[in-house]
Formats: sequence, structure tokens, C-alpha cells
Amino acid sequence: MKTSSKKSSSKIIKRVLSYTKPYMLYIVGAVLCAGISVSLTLLAPVLVGRAIDNIIGEGNVDFNSVATICIIIVGTIIGVAIFQWLMGVCTNKVGYHTVSDMRKDLFKKLNSMPLSFIDRHPHGDIISRIVNDTDAVGDGLLQGFTQLFSGIITIIGTLAFMIAINYKIALIVFFITPLSLFVATFIAKLSKKMFNTQSRTQGEISTCIEEMVGNQKLIVAFSYENESQKKFQAINSRLYECGEKAQFASSLANPSTRFVNAIVYAAVGVIGALSAISGTMTIGTVSCFLTYANQYTKPFNEVTGVIGQIQTALSGASRIFTLLDMENETADNSSAINMETCNGNIKIDNVSFSYTPEQRLIKDFSLSVKSGQKVAIVGPTGCGKTTLINLLMRFYDVTSGTITIDGVDIRNITRSSLRHLYGMVLQESWLYSGTIRDNIAYGTQNAADEDIVNAAKSAYAHDFISRMEKGYDTVITEDGGNLSQGQKQLLCIARVMACNPSMVILDEATSSIDTLTEQRVQKAFNKMMEGKTTFIVAHRLSTIENADMILVMNKGNVIEQGTHKELLDKKGFYCNLYNSQFAQD
Repeated sequence: MKTSSKKSSSKIIKRVLSYTKPYMLYIVGAVLCAGISVSLTLLAPVLVGRAIDNIIGEGNVDFNSVATICIIIVGTIIGVAIFQWLMGVCTNKVGYHTVSDMRKDLFKKLNSMPLSFIDRHPHGDIISRIVNDTDAVGDGLLQGFTQLFSGIITIIGTLAFMIAINYKIALIVFFITPLSLFVATFIAKLSKKMFNTQSRTQGEISTCIEEMVGNQKLIVAFSYENESQKKFQAINSRLYECGEKAQFASSLANPSTRFVNAIVYAAVGVIGALSAISGTMTIGTVSCFLTYANQYTKPFNEVTGVIGQIQTALSGASRIFTLLDMENETADNSSAINMETCNGNIKIDNVSFSYTPEQRLIKDFSLSVKSGQKVAIVGPTGCGKTTLINLLMRFYDVTSGTITIDGVDIRNITRSSLRHLYGMVLQESWLYSGTIRDNIAYGTQNAADEDIVNAAKSAYAHDFISRMEKGYDTVITEDGGNLSQGQKQLLCIARVMACNPSMVILDEATSSIDTLTEQRVQKAFNKMMEGKTTFIVAHRLSTIENADMILVMNKGNVIEQGTHKELLDKKGFYCNLYNSQFAQD
């Protein structure tokens, strides 16, 4: 178990470092700056030691030498500051570019993943991985690179200088100091599990916040504020507890290593003092050696000081790579064609489908739709209406059977071109932060202003748009927060009309519109749907009376099929469903 954990951590580190390869020039620059900065830092103790030797003894002060040494020391301090700043610039470039590339890969991954993953995973947790976990990796890289470059060079340099001065004392420092690393490693193992828990809990709290903010009106409407506060507080308390434990465990590393290093410093001081008394070392050399001993232990202290940040970064990287390693949506067949237009002849042949293997939803479903037909799909909630739409758009692939358009299996059509064949208006309107013009033209490349205005007029949205201060240049807030539900749906309808697709899918497209506007929009729909195959998912059965074919679904199967009049004459399920809208107690 421990071995696999080590392998896992090493793989994560290697994979994170692979993101830094394009910025190798900055890494080389950081190493060079670190080398020069450390070299100047190591020069200072030698100069201080010489200055001390030049002022020891009554009447033996060499003011000229001391003044020269002080000027050189000031120069080294300025040089250290400059090259440390340059090293920081280089490491920041590496860290921020790496995080930017990770976020790009994550966002690209989301666009290539199957819709089933997005449906089944909390959105807040996905957001947390893209935002919080990448930030943690960036912070860990900055801390790690800064301490790594300067630390390694400092350790090698100080050890070389100490051996040159007195190899016996240097060996004492060399053998005792690494004990602090063993202490730090032991504590790191203890804290790793806690930091993993902390990262997962951060994902939970992001999910909770995303749900609460996105459904704030619903929470207020049902007076659910106290319950939502309790839910948030419960997750927040767990995050506090695991965060406190993780930080406490990691904070033990620094004082523990400092204790070991203090023993080393004291040992060097005692041995150096005895050597000075015996005359084998000068006072300046002892001072120089003490400074080097302190500098030698400093990198160990710094690394253990940021061990919590590094552990957080590793936990975040693990969650990031777990997402990146998820399976992509099945690629289009190599022989898949781009179908730019179609007649709209659709055939569904013995299709079976289930979201989960243990629960079958659609079984041996067959249907033939001719070009230009209006097909309405009705039935109780959960009967499979939306699932059928998902299969037509190939958001999900059928488990068995085939769906063809103009005789071509949709699996032999590229997903992009297949979805461009449809214009889709959903019950839940979706708008993004941008102008009204941009939202209407969202699905149409290089849409002319005239086309956008005509689409808005056809959807009866032009009047309310014109009444706005900036008209079509009015900026919509996130998810259309500054528009009514009906206005948002009219813009979604205008978006489809601007696309002028070969086929149309309407999923309760007029559910949020008043009756008068619905009648007008229905006329626009009828005009748009002329000669186009149309699928209409409806709950209000009065809106589909003129459909060429009505499919009545229940438990994933079509139990009745025909026109409105034919189904009423059968006195079956549809008739009962239709009459239930007008029944009185």
C-alpha cells in the first residue's frame, strides 16, 4: 500500500512537471539566478569573517580593509536582491503558465466528455477542480520551485565551503542535519490523507454553493433558508475540521526540523569555540562557520515550512488528473460524413436504451417519420420523451438498434453536423452573459444584423428588445437574470429561427409565454416548420392537435400512435390523458 502510494505521488509529480517543459527557458533562467544569488549569499559570511579578524585585538583595527569589505558586502546584498527578484519572475512565469495550460486542458476535456459524465457528477465539484485545485497546484509549483532551486544550490555550496574551512565540523553538520528530513517525511505522510479529504470537502462546498446560488428564488419561495444554511454549515464544519487537522499536522514539520537544526547549530558553536580557544581557528572563521551551518539548515526548514502547501498541490493535482483521465466521448467513425442538409426522413429501428444497465428505459422501439411531418411526443413524466430526444441528437448512443436520417445511420454522421441539422428549443431557457444580439446569433456563424432582427420579429421578441435602452446591444446578465422567463424563452426561440435548421425539436417551447404571445409564436413556428421534420414534446395537449402523428409513450414504449382525432376515437390512454386536462372534481 505504501509503495503504491509513493508510486502514485511520483507519477503525479512527473505529470505536473511535464506541463513545465514548454517553459524550460524560464526554468533555466531561475536556476542561473538562484546560483548567482546563492553564490553571493555564501560570499557574505566569508567577508564578515575577514572583517571580524581585522578588528580583533586592541589597536589592531584595519579601517581601510574593513571599509573595503563593507562596500563589497553592500554590493553582494544588492546583487542577491536583484537575482532573487529575477528568480521570482521566472518561477512565477512557469507557475502561472502551467496553471493556465492545465485549465485549458480541463475545459477542453469537458467539451469532449460524454454528456452522461456531466449529468451524473456535481457541477460544483467540477468547478472546484478547474478553479481551486489548479490554484493549489500553481501555489505548490511556485513554492516548490523557489525552495528547490535555491535550496539545492545552498546545500551544495555551503557544504563545499564548510569542507574547505574545516572538514571535521562539516561532517558533523552533514550527518546530523538530514535527520530533519526524516522527521518532515514522517509528518508529510500523516498529513497527506488529511489534505486529500480537505480537497474533496472543498468540492462538496463548491457544489453546495453552486446549487444554492443557482436556485436562490426557489429557496426563498419555499422558505428553505434555514435548512440550506444548516446544510452549508454542516459541510463547512467538516471542511474546518479536516483543514485544521491538515494544517496542524503539516505545521509540526517546521518546528520539529528547526529543533534538530538548532542542535546542529549549537554543536558547531561549541566545537568552534573550543577550536578558537586552542588556536586552530580564528574568531572570524568560527563566525563564518556558524553562518554557514545556519544557511545549510535553512533550506530544510523552508521545505518543511511549505510542506502543507505542497501536499495541497499534490491532492489538487490528483483530482485534476482523475478528471483528465476520464474517458472521452466515443470518437466519430473514420468514415463518418458531414451532412450539411437533409430531407428529414427518420427511421428508428428496434432501438433499446438504458441510462444504467440494471434499469432498462426503452426497449425494441421502432418509428418511421417522413420528411416534413410534425411528430408530437406525449406521456406521463419519466416515460422516455426527453430520452428519445437525447437519442435523436446523439447526446447518448443507443444500446442496440439503429436510428437513420435519410437512410444514413446517425453513428456514421459526425456529431457536429448531425446536431447542426436540428434546431432545439428547450423548456429551460439558456442564455449566456453577453448582448441580446450575441445570444440570438449564438448558433449561427457570421449572422447578419438583418437576419438577427428578422428572427427576433418572427419570435415576437423585437418589440420588447426595442423598448430596452440599448436595444439589441443590451447586455444580458448571467443566465438572463435581468429578463423575465417569457422574454428569455422568446430569445431562445429567436435563436433557433436565426439558424433556420433542417429539422426542429420543441420541448415545451412555449411553456413560459402568455396565451396571446403563444398564439402568435405558434404561427411563427408553423411558418418555420413548413417542409421540416419536427418533434414536439408537449404536456399541454391542446398545442399538438394539428400534429401529423402523435406518439403516446409510457414506461419507455409507444403504447398508442395516430392523429389527435384517431387517438380520441380509440378511447384509450391518450383520450384519458387529454380529457384529464378539462376534468372537474
